[in-house]
Amino acid sequence: MKTTLNIDDQMMKRLREESGRRRVRMSALVEAGLRRLFDESAKISKRKPGLLDLPSWPGGPARVDISNREALYKKMEDA
Repeated sequence: MKTTLNIDDQMMKRLREESGRRRVRMSALVEAGLRRLFDESAKISKRKPGLLDLPSWPGGPARVDISNREALYKKMEDA
């Protein structure tokens, strides 16, 4: 379907550049962006009300192999 959209000049410039870089049509990029937006909205609406995502952060590499009980206890004692 053809339609007319009013898009900010800077956004249109970025769209043209990205389209050229990826060698795809601008309309394909816009459609992909809309699909992603709608998929995220659907995921959010499926959540139970009042529940929030738990925070997460990179903890770095493991400091001890938890299957090695002796090493785990030693690490816990050192802390």
